[in-house]
Amino acid sequence: MNCLVTGGSGFLGSHVADELLKKGHQVLIFDKQKPKWLSKKNKKIIIGDIKNIRSIEKIFKKKIDIVFHFAALADLNQAMSKPHDTVNYNILGTVNLLELCKKYKVKRFVFASSIYVNSKQGGFYRSSKRAAEDYVEEYNQRYNLNFTILRFGSLYGERSDRNNGVRKIIESGIGSNFIKYYGNPRSVRKYIYVKDAARACVEVIKPKYKNKHLTITGKKTISIKNLLKMIINIYGGKRKIKFYPKKALGHYIKSPFSYKFKKGINYITKNQIKFETGLKKVFLDINKNY
Repeated sequence: MNCLVTGGSGFLGSHVADELLKKGHQVLIFDKQKPKWLSKKNKKIIIGDIKNIRSIEKIFKKKIDIVFHFAALADLNQAMSKPHDTVNYNILGTVNLLELCKKYKVKRFVFASSIYVNSKQGGFYRSSKRAAEDYVEEYNQRYNLNFTILRFGSLYGERSDRNNGVRKIIESGIGSNFIKYYGNPRSVRKYIYVKDAARACVEVIKPKYKNKHLTITGKKTISIKNLLKMIINIYGGKRKIKFYPKKALGHYIKSPFSYKFKKGINYITKNQIKFETGLKKVFLDINKNY
């Protein structure tokens, strides 16, 4: 099948593109920058911005079967101070792609979301992913655009940037007697290796995952303290641990699944006008304009 991978130059997107190529699919990458890692074989790259719907539409004229949408402002910490950019990339960028998928009859829209969508944590990043999921679901309801929503947990592995949690810890120990963790010492995570996650992304194009929401995490719960001990053991030295809990705003400690439906108070104003009387006022107002 012909697959479009937005954000295909990035951490997860590049591994998904690799895995699709291995499975014999044709892959087209759309990203703001050229990929550093993909092999030249069967590699087609278009440089552009998902905010520009006209630049993206040229791609869809090539007949796309499946869209893997990974392009986003994906760093939670950056999103906290960039609400406007978060909306433009994570919501409007997603809607641009959905509109083109509808127009060009794409078979499946695979959307990279986050486990934070069901959390009180995550800041503007969570808000944008939750809103984008709503749009994906509504396009399915209104236009029968099939989707698969993937809610990723904590990814680690090769090609991650320096904002990645595991990489940040490892790099903090380079040339130092300390390794640092910016978060609560009681934190736990279900880390998933990026290549395992990429294989899952390709697996979900099977019919049984159509119009489903999938949570993709590791099998085991790992405490941050144990993770730090593992990293120290791999270093082979006697490094100490430094925690910086006050700087870890927006991150969950033990579970991201803390969202609760907000039931509003049914507030009824006193001395409300009768409905029939109000209706007559509407008629009078309309008649004034004719």
